[in-house]
Amino acid sequence: MIPYTYLSEQLASDGIDVNAVEAALKAQRIETPSWGYANSGTRFKTFAHAGAARTTREKLDDAAMVHKLTGIAPSVAVHIPWDKPEGDDYVAMRQYAESCGIKIGAVNPNVFQDEVYRLGSLGNPNSGIRELALDHLIECCDIMRKTGSRDLSLWFADGTNYAGQDDLRARKRRFEEGLRQAYTHLPTGGRMLIEYKFFEPAFYSTDVPDWGVAYAFALKCGPQAQVLVDLGHHAPGVNIEQIVSFLLDEGRLGGFHFNNRKYADDDLVVGSVNPYELFLIFNELVGAAQSSDVLTRSTAENLAYMIDQSHNIEGKLLPMLVSVINCQEAYAKALIVNRAKLRVVQQDGDVLGAHEILNAAYKTDVRPLLAHIRQEMGVPIDPIAVYRASGYEAKITNERGTAKNTGGYQA
Repeated sequence: MIPYTYLSEQLASDGIDVNAVEAALKAQRIETPSWGYANSGTRFKTFAHAGAARTTREKLDDAAMVHKLTGIAPSVAVHIPWDKPEGDDYVAMRQYAESCGIKIGAVNPNVFQDEVYRLGSLGNPNSGIRELALDHLIECCDIMRKTGSRDLSLWFADGTNYAGQDDLRARKRRFEEGLRQAYTHLPTGGRMLIEYKFFEPAFYSTDVPDWGVAYAFALKCGPQAQVLVDLGHHAPGVNIEQIVSFLLDEGRLGGFHFNNRKYADDDLVVGSVNPYELFLIFNELVGAAQSSDVLTRSTAENLAYMIDQSHNIEGKLLPMLVSVINCQEAYAKALIVNRAKLRVVQQDGDVLGAHEILNAAYKTDVRPLLAHIRQEMGVPIDPIAVYRASGYEAKITNERGTAKNTGGYQA
């Protein structure tokens, strides 16, 4: 690994503002998910992991540990009712999170687990069940007020399995109406992030199948409704960075659920299968944040960067740490792209020249840069090594044992 001084001098000689890069890295924020610390798995099987969090309080403890080691993961997304506290005391949940040095992030409603949602939630042909789902979304808007959360993160399992099962246009209209009603209950400054998924668990049609449908719904709801991009929710070969670019330019990109996939929604550690794709996505985000267009720049500056993974066989905290660090490395590489040179060669039509500039940044070993900023931030230079040596894993394994229960917050 090359010394930091050599790397910084090389970057400076290439016209990169190293101070600006370091400031951006220190300001980076990645939100971790409460469910990623619990025993979660695939639709086939959940393999219980010793020491996995059993309560929301334990999830918050684990999230705080990840933030302590990285310095860039200060919030944790919650899933309702998985994280529903005793007595519905969300203020106490918020206070406990703050006492751990973190905060409650996005609120994720659950309208896919209960038996009544067999035929969908907002898309269900039964008006009573649609009302039940809407009531839960409104409940989550109220939870946002109590926890100080900015984002209502919406994913729906709604769809059909057979042609003719339901009227597709009717389902579209039901969904639009439900989202518009939920939107009116957002707290001041709150946002509705609409996620999409092209298939699963519905296999004939999915009510929010792609970014275009999510975008159309967001436009119908209002300016505080935006699209959430989950990296696993696309068909193989889809150019996710182009989708990101389009939504940035439209001012409708709200955030991400970072993970990785080989085939479908594998929910693997982000950057583990296709790290180049992750870099290219961050490249678009950095470019937008430096744009002269006010809307594009403002959109890029207000994104929610969230991890959404199912750690089924690899443990809990270590994969979360790896994911946060992989996002950090991809962001660092995107920050050192020589954009001045890139614009020149793009304008000149130098196809391979432009490609080489991107690849030069991607191939750069940014670990010395990250070690330097971690030292200045007062966090471990090697978070993974420090975690392995900390004894935390042995401690929580001894205290929690192995249990499938992943119940709610306990005071």
